[in-house]
Amino acid sequence: MFRNMVTSLIEHGKIQTTDAKAKELRRIAERLITLGKRGDLHARRLALAYVRDKDVVAKLFGEVSPRFAERPGGYTRIVKLWARRGDNAPLSMLELVQEAYAPRPKKVKTQSVAPPLAPMPKEAPAAEAVATAEGETPEA
Repeated sequence: MFRNMVTSLIEHGKIQTTDAKAKELRRIAERLITLGKRGDLHARRLALAYVRDKDVVAKLFGEVSPRFAERPGGYTRIVKLWARRGDNAPLSMLELVQEAYAPRPKKVKTQSVAPPLAPMPKEAPAAEAVATAEGETPEA
């Protein structure tokens, strides 16, 4: 079932399914797109072992994966739709992201100078403190 769904997703760009299936299908689709980004023969054979449609694999390696070459992940989007009439199952649309990837600028951490800590007062060792509290002289 997931093979057919991921084949349809790559072929059409988006599919409508239940929430649970969409969440599971996202994992498979993103893994296949990552294989397409690798682009070597072994990755193509791994994709063919799962998809089994040569035209869709050619589209994956030729059109879909180059579009996501700069994107480090997150190739798909799940859009919640409505509840299905009949069994009230929540439906979603799983689609390939169309927007170009724009990386966020990295934040530069500024080191704030904290005031120096005051030295801790030295306390007597615990054995001496107990002995002096009882009125005995500490043994040296």
